[in-house]
Amino acid sequence: MPKTADLQRCHWAASDQLLRDYHDTEWGVPLHDDNALFEFLCLEGAQAGLSWRTVLAKRDNYRKAFHGFDIARVAGMKDRELEKLLLDPGIIRNRLKVTSARDNAVAALDVIREFGSLDVYLWSFVDGTPMINRWGDQGDVPASTGLSDRMSKALKKRGFRFVGTTICYSLLQATGMVNDHLVSCFRHGETR
Repeated sequence: MPKTADLQRCHWAASDQLLRDYHDTEWGVPLHDDNALFEFLCLEGAQAGLSWRTVLAKRDNYRKAFHGFDIARVAGMKDRELEKLLLDPGIIRNRLKVTSARDNAVAALDVIREFGSLDVYLWSFVDGTPMINRWGDQGDVPASTGLSDRMSKALKKRGFRFVGTTICYSLLQATGMVNDHLVSCFRHGETR
């Protein structure tokens, strides 16, 4: 078996160890845990206007700041807790992004009450089955699609914030609802 350094992977993960580790172990793997899905929803929103690497480097700090992304605990965060987080250099200190985590947790609890889980609701956008794309080049991979447009509109209607179509498409990719590993990438077949 080839060493991981010798494996062909998606271009965005080829030159950075943090991105490579994330790509090789998480990105595109079907995810069904509510708190983990909520974490990605929050982190993808935090990334808006920034690089994913920036957010990924702060991920452990986000987990500490937002109680391991326990949805109920985040929904119960008080204003003073959120204000204190705006002083934490370990996360992105954007007031709207920080407060959106609590708003999204409240919306997620509503979804869980209605559908039984965040997992069931989010995966309903792909009928519970990952969409397998067969992209040959990184330039072929879209930033958004009709699917992410529909998800974005539905989430916004339910009170979620920082869920634009590009953020939703990133969420679909990260959590394995859409497999956008290039066909030449060793992970394309592994995440199916």
